[in-house]
Amino acid sequence: MHSSPTDMGVNMIGFCISDDEVCCKASKDEIIRRFYDATNKMADGADNESEVNKIRMLFNQAKISTAFRPVTTAAYEKKLETGQQAAAIELEDGTIITAKSSPLLGCSAALLLNATKHLAEIDHEAKLIPQSLIEPVQKTKIEYLGGKNPRLHTDEVLVALSVLSNDDENCRKALEQLPKLRGCQVHTTVMLSEVDRKIFKKLGCGLTCDPVKKK
Repeated sequence: MHSSPTDMGVNMIGFCISDDEVCCKASKDEIIRRFYDATNKMADGADNESEVNKIRMLFNQAKISTAFRPVTTAAYEKKLETGQQAAAIELEDGTIITAKSSPLLGCSAALLLNATKHLAEIDHEAKLIPQSLIEPVQKTKIEYLGGKNPRLHTDEVLVALSVLSNDDENCRKALEQLPKLRGCQVHTTVMLSEVDRKIFKKLGCGLTCDPVKKK
């Protein structure tokens, strides 16, 4: 029996924490995710400087920075190494996979391909989607739909893999790895489109983006 309503609620929470280290890490990760969410809103024109400043105070209190999150550092390093916008994902076993933007693929689309190839044990150099398939899609996006960015987004890459999977075993294996991305952390050095954000959300990934808009 509980002696009071308080005993049934807040006062009992501490007994539910079985791993303090895991809980502390999750809390710090959440602070960082909220920081990027707030700075992304600011980059989009929101008047939320006070929100950003409050989160910076939490950074100081928790004695952390964005570098606490491994994928953030990995994405930055990939960008410095290649001179291109980059992305990184931390898999369930702690492995960090990175990718960069190219004339054919955005960094987030390239990251999905690299991560699923790694999980499916497919050679990193293997081309899952041939250039001959990507280029017609780019032409449609630019010439017929009036787009400015010819690079394939995450949804377009997944559709291409699906189309190819009937005849290409590697594409099929890559698609089968998607459930393994649930719960993984992702960071990109550029703000992603709404389409890309929704794809990562559907995959169950914790996504953060630098407050840098695509040119």
